[in-house]
Amino acid sequence: FDIVPADIDESTHSGETPAAYVARLSAEKARVVADRLDTEAIVVAADTTVDVDGQILEKPVDDADARRMLRLLSGRTHLVHTGVSVAWSPEPRSPGTTTRVVETAVRFVELTDAAIEWYLATGEHAGKAGAYGIQAAAGAFVERIDGSVTNVIGLPLAETLALIRSTIAG
Repeated sequence: FDIVPADIDESTHSGETPAAYVARLSAEKARVVADRLDTEAIVVAADTTVDVDGQILEKPVDDADARRMLRLLSGRTHLVHTGVSVAWSPEPRSPGTTTRVVETAVRFVELTDAAIEWYLATGEHAGKAGAYGIQAAAGAFVERIDGSVTNVIGLPLAETLALIRSTIAG
């Protein structure tokens, strides 16, 4: 396995839903990387975002932004969307890129200011959609999950494997 950054513009488009956003980004990442390769390969790309009432929470720009996001998530249910795309390289091997969006509902407990400050001090929020990573300290904030836990971590494993299988069998 090789990790190949796609380096694409990840800006949202006007009126774009969170699910459409991650689908577009994952497909674009897969296609950009597949087009760069000169050997046969299966390219898997993904993008994850947190969705509160249709509002996309990307990676926080700083601690103040992370604090704002965690306060928004406190005591509420939000959705985590991950777009997963699979493409063959070179393209003629398949009809194109296949994409699936996986959605998981996550409910947070009420967060005190002290709990938010404690979490920010861990540094785990940096680079994470919605300013948290469920696989570590922020797991203490989760009251309930409906759907794929690995989706919330960042890559829905069962769905990704199924997508790869269907692409290969294609």
